[in-house]
Amino acid sequence: MSIDDKKALAAKYHRSGYNCAQSVACAFAEDFGFDRDTVYKLAEGFGLGMGNMECTCGAVSGAAMVAGMKNSNPAAAGTTKGGTYGMSRKINEAFSEKNGSLICADLKGVTTGKVLRSCPGCIDDAVEILCGVLGITE
Repeated sequence: MSIDDKKALAAKYHRSGYNCAQSVACAFAEDFGFDRDTVYKLAEGFGLGMGNMECTCGAVSGAAMVAGMKNSNPAAAGTTKGGTYGMSRKINEAFSEKNGSLICADLKGVTTGKVLRSCPGCIDDAVEILCGVLGITE
């Protein structure tokens, strides 16, 4: 599936009621052998900046979850963390550089009155950045 296809799928999920974390994580779930319904449940608490807008954007959290889906290996407990953390760090840095913040409230302009990025825009950016980290280039 291309980057544009992934963006369209994540956008479709968001329009149907998924939060930002669910939209991003579920768009990739089946690629890594995960059931979409299970990922939906796991990602729910990460929406709205972990429910209070004061934490990391849900779309970014969803992208970090996908990094774990791709890289983590329970059979080799403890040995994959560094790689997964590195992927998450790249996602965070690229998203923050592009949008000026990782914090949901900042992105939505809650404290400043200046919206940096809409939820659909955050989802698009997180999917695009994640695809780059995963090596999806189309």
